[in-house]
Amino acid sequence: MEGKKHRKSRRKQKDREGAVLVLGAVLVILLIAAAVVIILKISSGGKSRETENFTESVSESAEAEEDTESIPESEESRETESGNPESLPEEPQTAVAAEVGSMEDEGDPQKSSNASGQGNGASVSITTDTLKPTEGETAEMTLGIDVSKYQGGNIDWSAVKAAGIDFAIVRVGYRTKATGIIYEDPAARYNIQEAQKNGIKVGAYFFSSAVTEQEAREEASWVADFISRYKITYPVAYNCEDFKSEDSRQYGLDKTARTGIASAFLDSIQAAGYMPMFYASRNEMEGSADWDMDVLGSKYKVWVSQYPEKPFPDTPSSTYSGRHDMWQYTSQGQVAGISKKVDVNVAYFGYSKEAEAKDSTPAEVVEANPEVGITFTEVQETVTAKIETNLRTAPTTADGSQVVAKLVNGQTATRTGVGNNGWSRLEYNGQKVYAVSSFLTADLTYQAPAEEKPAPSQTYEPVNETVTAKDTTNLRTEPSTASQDTIAATIHFGDTVNRVGIGSNGWSQINYNGQILYAVTSYLTTDLNYKSSTTPTPDNPEAGITFTPVNDVVTAKSETNLRTVPSTDSPDTVIGVLHNGEAAVRTGIGSNGWSRLEVGGQTVYAVTNYLTGAQ
Repeated sequence: MEGKKHRKSRRKQKDREGAVLVLGAVLVILLIAAAVVIILKISSGGKSRETENFTESVSESAEAEEDTESIPESEESRETESGNPESLPEEPQTAVAAEVGSMEDEGDPQKSSNASGQGNGASVSITTDTLKPTEGETAEMTLGIDVSKYQGGNIDWSAVKAAGIDFAIVRVGYRTKATGIIYEDPAARYNIQEAQKNGIKVGAYFFSSAVTEQEAREEASWVADFISRYKITYPVAYNCEDFKSEDSRQYGLDKTARTGIASAFLDSIQAAGYMPMFYASRNEMEGSADWDMDVLGSKYKVWVSQYPEKPFPDTPSSTYSGRHDMWQYTSQGQVAGISKKVDVNVAYFGYSKEAEAKDSTPAEVVEANPEVGITFTEVQETVTAKIETNLRTAPTTADGSQVVAKLVNGQTATRTGVGNNGWSRLEYNGQKVYAVSSFLTADLTYQAPAEEKPAPSQTYEPVNETVTAKDTTNLRTEPSTASQDTIAATIHFGDTVNRVGIGSNGWSQINYNGQILYAVTSYLTTDLNYKSSTTPTPDNPEAGITFTPVNDVVTAKSETNLRTVPSTDSPDTVIGVLHNGEAAVRTGIGSNGWSRLEVGGQTVYAVTNYLTGAQ
């Protein structure tokens, strides 16, 4: 009985051992199959994983096996997505073509935007004393401006450099806010060229209206191609504003989408070899109100816009609580060499030397565009001069605008444009020139009033006194402006001559080196300290007043007196009235609330508050 039980026990033990062997064989087969599957997956990915630890092969979950796009193939080729703080920059795409934008492009997104959200900021005059190191500042702090077509096309960059400006961030282009077309800023090439020529280090910015990450990469590609031939030392910035306006193509994009678009642009800029920088107002960035600053602030340089009532250095820093590298502290900067207001920035970094261009091919050399900042209505008509009119190289009387010819009544030129600044563009003898519109007429039968020549018997009251020119005046062989050939000499303020007669015809007789010459009496003065006087008089109407040069066309809001002196102290100085709709060229705005005008060839003055821009 015991032997029978023992035999049964041994059979059961053998059966259990056989089952274990079968189960073990099955497990071995399963392990081999799993290994084969893993090897096939690795091979199908096309990437070698030999250098990585083979730790996930058995323990991966089914979810991880199915979502193969989430597994990096290698550290060098990790797939990136814009907005991911750990993503790597993408290579720029082939650059797209873009036309040069116009001055009055209604689609320019910068035209109506105001990044600060707090007005324009304080008016600031920039000089070499603006940026003085204070306790806690480093030698790397630098002072700069950002410019676009809105500062005009003929900035005097040598004067800007002399004012103490270290760098300029130049707008190179923009995408229109409605149609989405990329345009080159019409002043960009000249601004970069001349800033660099005068020792000012340059950065760039693009005004974006991209609505997808693909469009942002397209913008970055265009920018990288445009700046490749220039020495771009300071960062290349992404600027996007006015996205909450219903007429913007970006209207409705949320913060995540906007952040992804900005990242796509800046990643592409970085891939092209430039330092990327993100620009926005303090209000948009604070607390990540409109942009995810946890993403943007951790990946790129940050340029904050905030305009305090008292500008830098009276206000030492922006109140933005996040990390930032540059602060735009006003849009009302006044910098020598720039006739219009300009944004001014302080950067908390600088560069010891200028960067090299990415492309060694020399950039195209360009000339200043005298029409930047002016809107010209295109016309095609023949005109003549009402009176003898100067033809100039630029539509202004400021320095740099040269008189190249004169147009007299009866001579004709082809007018191709009428500017909103009171000047016309002409084609004269194959050359593009400019003349004051009010001095021209399309009526070719127009007859200039006959000039009154002095009667031969004209008498002069004898005097014997020393005079000087109020500014600059010609001495002529006869008392008439009918011909340039009569100019014998020119005197300036400080040059003294002996006046021997004063005529009732408005001319004076001058004894000049033994020869009797003639000068306009109103251009002379016996006050040899004329320019240091502080009280305006008919003889010295601008004494004690500082006039800022301008060149625009104005009219009266209703009507206003025109005076020979910028003061109401004497009613005898009123010589006319300017009515609404009548235009005058304004050449200066005085510190006393008066404007200097040119009306009918005469210099007169009117109260500035009574004037408005002519349409």
